[in-house]
Amino acid sequence: MIMQLAACIEWMFPEAGDALADRIRAAHAAGVPAVEFHLWREKPLDAIAAALNETGVRLLSFCVEPRRSLVDPADHEAVLAAVADAIPVARRFNSAMILASGFTRPGVAEGEQFDAAVSVLQRAAELARQAGVMLWLEPVYMVINGQRMFVDTVGRGLDIVAAVDSPALRLLADAYHSAQTQEDFAAAISGRLALIGHVQVADTNGRHEPGTGDIPWRRIMTVLREQGYSGQIGLEYFPTVGDGASLTQSRHALGL
Repeated sequence: MIMQLAACIEWMFPEAGDALADRIRAAHAAGVPAVEFHLWREKPLDAIAAALNETGVRLLSFCVEPRRSLVDPADHEAVLAAVADAIPVARRFNSAMILASGFTRPGVAEGEQFDAAVSVLQRAAELARQAGVMLWLEPVYMVINGQRMFVDTVGRGLDIVAAVDSPALRLLADAYHSAQTQEDFAAAISGRLALIGHVQVADTNGRHEPGTGDIPWRRIMTVLREQGYSGQIGLEYFPTVGDGASLTQSRHALGL
């Protein structure tokens, strides 16, 4: 099956202007069948819905907010409330909801944090399952005041998804974040594709188009093809050239 592109319209198609509805129309004109954005609460959802209906473009995913910690039990009720708030939006657009883990907790054993994340994700995934929508856990590489996100590698994210063991939870495997941790992305996903719901890409350094840095895209795409990945490839990067040239460069680097 031929993999198709999705575009993060927070950053992609700036030539169309700031309105996300216009960026959806630009994605459609460029032959990109799906889009994504980040936080949802302040988005013009009716205008977005109109543009999606007009073009046939799909809203693939958005982020649950407010963002809270999966590894801190004190935040778990807030996590579940945020997921519950996002479910009507996910159902409206037939979109997946994205969660990140939150930062590591100093002085707390790694196993305890892992178990906390599994516990709350089991509850969140059950909410999603009952509503007929999907949750995606995204490993994110970010360091603030010396603290890293607890789930910042694909490998750890897959371990958590496997432990949760829910059909409503899958991993969002982001090759850019993976590269920041020096993880071998292709090796991390090999043999575990059934746990992956989506793949996002950007190159190092600078988070620009695939092909502008040193991530081995040919190897990554070969692993995805060989294992039968049939989802979208999400372009989540800051373009360095015009919209058309940027997509051309990405398609060439990814072999799409």
